[in-house]
Amino acid sequence: MKIILLCLLTFLAPLAQADRIKDLATLAAQRSNQLVGFGLVVGLQGTGDDASVPFTTQSMKVMLAQLGVRIDGPLSDFEQAISASRVDIRNTAAVLVTAELPGFAKPGQKIDINVSAIGKATNLRGGNLVMTAMRGVDGEIYALAQGNLTATGIDAAAAGSKVAIGVPTSARIPSGAIVEKMVDTPFEKAEQLVLNLRDNDFSTNSSVVSTINEKFGAETAQSIDGTSISVRAPQDLSQRVAFMSMLENLEVSPGEPNARVVVNSRTGTVVINRSVRITAAAVSHGTISVSISATNEVSQPNALSNGTTQAVQNATVNVNEPNKPMFLFKPGVELRDVVDAVNQVGASPSSLIAILEALKSSGSLRAELVII
Repeated sequence: MKIILLCLLTFLAPLAQADRIKDLATLAAQRSNQLVGFGLVVGLQGTGDDASVPFTTQSMKVMLAQLGVRIDGPLSDFEQAISASRVDIRNTAAVLVTAELPGFAKPGQKIDINVSAIGKATNLRGGNLVMTAMRGVDGEIYALAQGNLTATGIDAAAAGSKVAIGVPTSARIPSGAIVEKMVDTPFEKAEQLVLNLRDNDFSTNSSVVSTINEKFGAETAQSIDGTSISVRAPQDLSQRVAFMSMLENLEVSPGEPNARVVVNSRTGTVVINRSVRITAAAVSHGTISVSISATNEVSQPNALSNGTTQAVQNATVNVNEPNKPMFLFKPGVELRDVVDAVNQVGASPSSLIAILEALKSSGSLRAELVII
């Protein structure tokens, strides 16, 4: 299998590359919030939960009661009705609904939701989510979700054969929830606004602060730590919005990222950034193969065998140790030399990962090694 090496060819670009502040940092007051809810998906073709899932049975009874459908007797009577096939619970599935509420989201706006089965449902295709309350970490309801599910997974079985593509027990509803309540943010009242860098970097932080102060005056921005920056903004909301619009479009030269090597163990894809360096090291990659061949022969009768033939097994053992070249890395090897060296040894994906891990363990690879 051929190794595909994807390298960030930043050495072909100028050393100083400017990025917008909006691409490097986010406004702390604009943070998103996670929502979760429990609901029912109906309209399935017998691929939902069965009567052995108690919370689906209980939820159906509560939902029908809220809709004015009278169900006399305790829950056990309803369960008996399901067991007697008077109610087909298999067309219903209990699900967890999750969503991300964007910052500054206002009531009436719509957000996407994810739906996942939590019972014994095998397929959510064609289902419809009944109105579900989406709650935040404080227990308050911030959105209501409902709609037809979009499931991309397929799970088909016939005559002992089964084909599964994707995950049919997980689905999405684009714009499936309506925001009912907004989250309070300090954007309107705070004297100082806080910018958080997406990646903790003191060099980038210092560059952002310098650029803001050069544009809007000294002490407009101050560094809090390697991630956060405090910015003094106008108190008038219209001026504050205009100020943030100008600020986020300022161009900044960020610091060099940390040296990092990312390896995909499934595909053999390797991504190496420009900052990766190799110290002095010698790499030899090869395996020893041992092959044993056996030949069965028949011996001729003689005096020792009392005139009878006997089976004789002759075994041959061969040890093959390929003569793989040893490549010597000199101190300060650059990215293109590392790529050429890995291609020279002709390593497979697993062998490539082994080489990189060995270089990391020996201290020769001065970079963060990430295997996914």
